[in-house]
Formats: sequence, C-alpha cells, structure tokens
Amino acid sequence: MNRKKKVTLLCSTLILTSVFASPTMAAPNAKPVQAQSQEYSISGFISHAELSKKLQQIDKSSQGQVNVEVAGYSNQGREIYKATVGSGDKVILVQSEIHGNEKTGTAALLNLLQKLGSNSPEAKKIRNEVTIVAMPMVNPDATELNRRGNDMSWSEVVEDFPQLASALPSWNYYTYTNQYWDYDSNPGFDVNRDFNPNLNYVPQPEDFPNNSSNPGWYITPEAQTVRDVYKGLLSEYGVVDVFVDLHHQGEYFVEGTDDKVTLSISGDFVPDPESEEGSKYSEYADTYDGDFSKQLNVAAYNALQERGNSPFDHISLYPQNLDLPGTALGSFALNGSGAVLFEVTGQTQSYGQKEKGRLIKAVEIGLNGIIDSVVSEDVYEIDPEDYDSIPLTER
Repeated sequence: MNRKKKVTLLCSTLILTSVFASPTMAAPNAKPVQAQSQEYSISGFISHAELSKKLQQIDKSSQGQVNVEVAGYSNQGREIYKATVGSGDKVILVQSEIHGNEKTGTAALLNLLQKLGSNSPEAKKIRNEVTIVAMPMVNPDATELNRRGNDMSWSEVVEDFPQLASALPSWNYYTYTNQYWDYDSNPGFDVNRDFNPNLNYVPQPEDFPNNSSNPGWYITPEAQTVRDVYKGLLSEYGVVDVFVDLHHQGEYFVEGTDDKVTLSISGDFVPDPESEEGSKYSEYADTYDGDFSKQLNVAAYNALQERGNSPFDHISLYPQNLDLPGTALGSFALNGSGAVLFEVTGQTQSYGQKEKGRLIKAVEIGLNGIIDSVVSEDVYEIDPEDYDSIPLTER
C-alpha cells in the first residue's frame, strides 16, 4: 500500500473514531446531527457523507442497540461500515451498494436499522433471536462516482500484490469509455466478481485474467472488507446463516406477461456441489445448502405476495442455472450460508421520487419477510420446491 493511501486511511480512522466514540459528537466541520424520523427524506440518494451522519444518529438514538463500526476502507480511503443489532445465535448478514449506481438497498437498510434499534416489542423480539449485521454502501468510491465499478487501477493492485507483476489484468477490470462512463481515465473493478469461496485465497498470477465462471481473487479492498467481516462472523458464530445481497437490474418482465418486474430474487448462484456439473465444488458439499437458500427466497416472496393487489406484486425469479463463484453470493453459499439476491428494476439515476420510494419499500418488505421467518423458525417448514413455482423473469 502506498504512502498516500496510508495517510488517507489514518486520517479517516481518526475522524471516525471521533464520530462514533462519543455519541454527542459529529464529524469535523459538520453540523450536529438532529434526531431523525423513521421516514427520512429520500428526495436524493444517500451520499457517503450522509451515510456517515445517518449511521451516527442511529447509533446514538438506539442507545446501544445498534453498534456501528468501521469495518474497512475503500481504495480511496472512504469508510466501509458495518452495523450490528441483536444478540441471537442465528446470524443474518446483509450488504448493499456493491455497485455504486444501485442505491435503494442502502436506504432500505437504514430504515431497517432504525426500526430494529427501537424499543418496540417487535424489535426486542427480533434482537433476542437473531444477530443482524448490515453493510450499507460497501463500494463508496463507486457511490460517489455513481457507477458500477470501484476507483482503482491495475497498477495499484500490483503494488499491493507484487506477485501479479507479470499477470494480465483481471477480466472484471473496466477501462472503457462510453456516453455514460469514463473508465479509461479513471479505471475500476466490478467488486462483485472479486470473491472466492476459499476465504483464505492469496492471488496467484496463473489465476488471471480468468472469467465469470471462475472464482475471484480478493484484490480489491472492498471485497476484502466484506470477506473479513464474513470470516469474523464465522469465527464467532460458526456459520453465517443468511446472506442477502441488494442489487438493481435492467428492465425485466414477469415471464409470459406484460407486467414489469418490481423485484427479482434468487438463491441459485453455483451448481450443487453434489451434482455432476458442480463437482468442481465438491470440497464444499458438506456446507452448501441450496434448499435453505430456496426456503429463504420463498419467505421473501410470500411476504411481498401477502400485500395482495399492490405495487409489489410483480416479483419473479432472476435467471437461473448460474455459475458465479466470484460473487459474494456464490462464495458465501458454498461456505454454508443461505443466500438471497434482491434485484430491483432499473438504475438509480432514472428514478423519480415515487419510483424510489416504491422500490425501497419492496426491499424492506422482502427483508422483513426473511427476518421474521428466521425469528419464528417458519422458514424451516417451507417446502423448497415452492421456489420453483415463483414466476420467472424475462426481458
């Protein structure tokens, strides 16, 4: 790591220590954070600076129920947060905004944390049964650029991993320029392809540039941070029961209809290690639980369907039969987590106020369905075959 980056991280560490060590202090040069109502404004999407303030407020107002920490730093030195609430044995890890132009999940997670930090009987019950770890905005550099990829060059990767000096850049390295993005002058990586089911993997030159059906490398600090949080939870609890990843997708329709999809969900990211197709993952056969991923997805689907004739009706399955071990979902599923993908429709920059609010609410309802089913243990009674009855997505 170069000296400039070290200085940036040191300064960030000192600032965030001040912010969260004392609940009465705000970030330097910022106005004191006022008490925040549950329905905070979403007229504009949340910046990294605003996220810091909102998390500080939640940390304070929850009176210790929500514990906010800096889990790591982006390549440009921005804080990557984790917020922990609850003390139950079952662990639910949720992340959002690994792509910086997929922002509704961050707003949904802040609403969830505020709700779970309250003194309501429902919040107390949930806190007693589960431990929820939220990682909103895991790619803050991309958030500030409103783009998919992080802010990092291949030369910086080689600086951190000198053994890669002779390797070609990884396949998920963006250097193109078009009418929307200029990665040529400001390159970056798709962080959501930088994961590896071997949580202790060290990058090797022979594994580059690779492709989407092979594991990633943990070469970006953002993926490393998520991996380290996951490993820490494994060490403490033995298993991360549930992992949910909040994303956006393009415009899709429910198969065979003209109904525009509100939210696609999925629990299918790698082939079953016990199948012929998944035999390359055989070392994970004892930990992988595809049926549990399906049960969790059905729990989310049912929660949304229970709203009846509502704007949240058009829920479908994301395209299936995937082999994506380089995603957090694929890697963590192989390590024993029930995994759930949320993909709300569209990209953030095209939304109006009403559309944003609707999509944020859909994510909240689906997340609450998963959490409630784990707390009540109803999820374990769901028939995994019900997953296959969820309508499919098509373009």
